[in-house]
Amino acid sequence: MSLVVIGTLAYDSVETAHDSRDGALGGSAMYFSVAAAPYVTPRLVGVVGGDWNPEHMALMADRGVDVSGVETVADGKTFRWGGRYEPDWNTRHTTFTDLNVLESFEPKLPESFKDSDFVFLANAHPQVQMQGLAQVKAPKFSVADTMNLWIEVARPDLDQLLTKIDGLILNDEEARMLTGENNLIRAAKKVLDLGPKVVVLKKGEHGAFIMGEGLHFSLPAYPVTEVIDPTGAGDCFAGGFMGAIAKEGNASPETLKRAMLHGTVAASYCVQGFSVEDIGKRSLADYDERYQDLLSIVTL
Repeated sequence: MSLVVIGTLAYDSVETAHDSRDGALGGSAMYFSVAAAPYVTPRLVGVVGGDWNPEHMALMADRGVDVSGVETVADGKTFRWGGRYEPDWNTRHTTFTDLNVLESFEPKLPESFKDSDFVFLANAHPQVQMQGLAQVKAPKFSVADTMNLWIEVARPDLDQLLTKIDGLILNDEEARMLTGENNLIRAAKKVLDLGPKVVVLKKGEHGAFIMGEGLHFSLPAYPVTEVIDPTGAGDCFAGGFMGAIAKEGNASPETLKRAMLHGTVAASYCVQGFSVEDIGKRSLADYDERYQDLLSIVTL
């Protein structure tokens, strides 16, 4: 089954307590695509500037990502973001955000992408997400990501988006902000009342859970022995989650439960290196090995 992702490609400058990278390959849709590639051929829709390194496009294509939906604005600059992490990994400071070509981005799906069965709307303004979703003819299952910024400044648009999608992925802070509920179970139920059929709530190092009609499943994070850089972990979780769903070709409750494990595995590889230095090398066999390991942890 086919899977399309609409979102950002970026160059990131990341600093941790141990090391740093300047101008590293980043962006929500990039991380998602690289994580999903062992399962299916992700169809990537995004925009870059004339400063984009052709080697990075080749890297994604070699990984198995269909990059024909990436628009290049020759006289523009690629979206850039900088961040610094505290030693506890849970505190991140944004040092700069340069939207550049992203500021006027309007997704344009190639004709060959419009029949996609599964859709992921990576973090972007809700209007951009809806523009992308509207171009897919008859998706079987559509999921979106969001962030606190859009909850604050684009709530009417976000509320409209929530009535058009099947699933929403967000973290605990965003869930509390969106619903006004401190208890995460009540928050998840309120999100479901806003429109989506399922909600995935990420809790960082404490794992994640999914809720929907007749569905409630939670699991811990995979026990990684050394975290190098958590940037993109949530996007890789989404990539593993949606990639596994597209591979199975359905979004049944049992498939969604298994997909949660696949997403957790993808996120665990992401944090083991800067950018896609680790996850970009991982094969389906690597995913399967860690999946079985995680399965043994969460079952009797």
